[in-house]
Amino acid sequence: MAIHVATFLGAEPLAEGTRGFRFAKPEGFAFRAGQAVNVTLLEPPETDGKGNSRTFSLVTAPHEATLAIATRMRDTAFKRVLGALAPGTTVKLRGPMGTFTLPEDPARPVVFLAGGIGITPFVSMLRHEAKAGSARPRLLLYSNRRPEDAPFLDELQGLAGASGPFRLVGTMTEMERSAREWTGERAMVDAAFLARHLPADAGPAAVHYLAGPPAMVAALRGLLKASGVADADIRTDEFFGY
Repeated sequence: MAIHVATFLGAEPLAEGTRGFRFAKPEGFAFRAGQAVNVTLLEPPETDGKGNSRTFSLVTAPHEATLAIATRMRDTAFKRVLGALAPGTTVKLRGPMGTFTLPEDPARPVVFLAGGIGITPFVSMLRHEAKAGSARPRLLLYSNRRPEDAPFLDELQGLAGASGPFRLVGTMTEMERSAREWTGERAMVDAAFLARHLPADAGPAAVHYLAGPPAMVAALRGLLKASGVADADIRTDEFFGY
């Protein structure tokens, strides 16, 4: 697997407790939408037992000029150092890696189910599909506690509002703690939720992608299988807290 040195360009807030980190794209770095990179901090001022490397899905699409990741900002040594990086600092990138990518058949439908920061690989995929003018049917079911906690929500709503075969169903489960308006779903993603929103029409079997905390991914996998989705049509990406 290729190893690159990349220059940190800057960070930005994406939601409460979530930040995005952007890097210069190393020469010759090519990847598929949905893939990940392993980021190693070089000579960090502090570390812990998990070391100086973590793996993140790329948020940026292959056509973009830079590379970006996004993460929840927890109080760990790695996150503290990452959050304090100065522009111009170099890091080591290993990758790209992973097979959590779009089907080769450009007409095959996809269903994305994301919880919180699990949205990151789907942002890359959806940007890529929009740039390509893809006619692939695509549905995103996106669950968060509140709109304030939902990274990329405005961008995703914009993509869904444009002409094209992309549909977004967002759900917020703790709107009683929100200061923002929300007119969409407020239900947990359970069997009833899936029955309301998963396509029921005949056609090519959709590939179902699940990304989020491990417990959520396991629960959704069980719900999909119980609803009749074949195991071969389910792909998962588990997001662990760093």
